[in-house]
Amino acid sequence: MLYFCNISRTKAQIKRKLIQKNIKHILSTPLSPQFDSNALHIKIPCMNSETLSLYITAEHDCGYYNDRQTSNLIPDPQIEIGANLYSLLISKGFRRSGEFVYRPHCKQCTACVPCRINVENFKASRNQRRCLKNNQDLTTRIVPARFKEEYFSLYAKYLNARHKGGNMADPIREDFCSFLLNNWEASVFIESRLNEKLLCVAVVDFLAAGPSAVYTFFDPNAHKRSLGTFAILQQIWLAKLYRKDSLYLGYWIDQHPKMAYKRNFSALETYQHNQWQAFEY
Repeated sequence: MLYFCNISRTKAQIKRKLIQKNIKHILSTPLSPQFDSNALHIKIPCMNSETLSLYITAEHDCGYYNDRQTSNLIPDPQIEIGANLYSLLISKGFRRSGEFVYRPHCKQCTACVPCRINVENFKASRNQRRCLKNNQDLTTRIVPARFKEEYFSLYAKYLNARHKGGNMADPIREDFCSFLLNNWEASVFIESRLNEKLLCVAVVDFLAAGPSAVYTFFDPNAHKRSLGTFAILQQIWLAKLYRKDSLYLGYWIDQHPKMAYKRNFSALETYQHNQWQAFEY
């Protein structure tokens, strides 16, 4: 039985969490989101306006460091975000949670650095080639992003093992929907199975700018398979298949244990000083 969650209501709940009186207008950035994605056979139209106002939220607890406060840069809440606009924003270092689009903008911290893989220059390491070989027995396919009890069961199992005692543990079905899904019709799940058993799901936004790795969850009992690495390698393959230049990986934080895996991938680029540049390993 499928479970349908109210995405619109979730979006409204997220917006209400912003303290409107503390949101300050800080800049207006010229944008010209014109893309022609032949691979997806979609003509993405221009915005009516050439500028997009950005706002900063009130400070709140940081999700990575217990002793820090964070705030986010967000697009004008009155503007409807869709896959075409998000594709432009992600190329400027933004990220999404559900339909909430943001970029960290902290007063005293610049630890969160947007990163992506230059697909053309990527070369798999020996360990990554071994990972692919070790998972040759899996069946992997691309399916529409949607809620299924099978997915939620694996998602909850993964979070309760990896984030025991944290704020992501013991999720409910609405958490799954509000975090991973949206109404943009640009997301897919890459699911991997051993025979019929679901082992791994990678949530991917397929955008004009390139695929964006939203989140990956997998069976924690299959840790020897390195399924997180396997999922990223599958997404690199997908980007190459559709001739996309980059795979977007979200944020990298130097010396943070949850982010250490990203530097294991060659051809990494980071977004600093308003431009993408090669990562210094």
